[in-house]
Amino acid sequence: MPRAMWKGAISFGLVTIPVAVYPATEEKTLRFNQLHDEDGGRIRMKRTCSIDGEEVPFERIVRGYEYEKDRYVVLTDDDFDAVPVESSRAIDIVRFVDLDEIDPIMFKKSYYLAPEETGAKAYALLREAMSQDGKVGIAKVSFRDKEHLAALRFKGDAFVLETMYWPDEIREADFGGVNVDVKVREQELQMARQLIESLTGEWDAEGFTDEYREALLKIVEAKIEGREIEFVAPEPAAKVVDLMEALKASVAAAKKRGEAGETAEPARRKASSASPKKPAAPKKKAAAG
Repeated sequence: MPRAMWKGAISFGLVTIPVAVYPATEEKTLRFNQLHDEDGGRIRMKRTCSIDGEEVPFERIVRGYEYEKDRYVVLTDDDFDAVPVESSRAIDIVRFVDLDEIDPIMFKKSYYLAPEETGAKAYALLREAMSQDGKVGIAKVSFRDKEHLAALRFKGDAFVLETMYWPDEIREADFGGVNVDVKVREQELQMARQLIESLTGEWDAEGFTDEYREALLKIVEAKIEGREIEFVAPEPAAKVVDLMEALKASVAAAKKRGEAGETAEPARRKASSASPKKPAAPKKKAAAG
């Protein structure tokens, strides 16, 4: 278990549950460093002062808020600690709602909440009560120099804190003049629903993998071993001339996959090379044999 990033308490009514907050997710993206193409030297980013041009050590860097052009007010750690809000010390549940009332676009990042020994019973009690009523708690909490709106739910036996965007941080769906409110024919609608039905199944997160990361890692491994990489150009995307014909062809293909016992994810992998947004991963010659 990683080190706790915040400690406080869940608060609802007069009940408080001491908890520690741990990150619940981690990025699996391959990380690359910038190198000099001539000698392979690592490119270092230096923190320099815009006034004297000198490099500034980390311990001499402070945080400033720009209230006017090139004018700043400096805030210290004591200033942040002095912010007079209850959420800086507690995860204050202000309301309980049904999970399906919350638009998923509002969710930001997940954290596990582990109870302190003195709060274990109250932790279990709140979890069971919320479970029986199918509720999630809406709370406020402050960490990392910001107050967050958050949803409190559970995964198995553990509470999960989902930080959320504030309503004024959600952008409107403005597509710059593209009209999406167009008329569709009933026949097209029925065919689209049939396609959706043919692709409907139970959610299984384990059935999905990051294919791009896996393919990129194979390329990295091949280059380390000095093997040759065969680059395969992506197939051109099929042009949709008639929407109804495209729907019919899609339904037929989905039915064929269903009869063959394929799931949607492997079938999607086979078709991924035809996607104009994601080129097919380069293929190694060694794997062709």
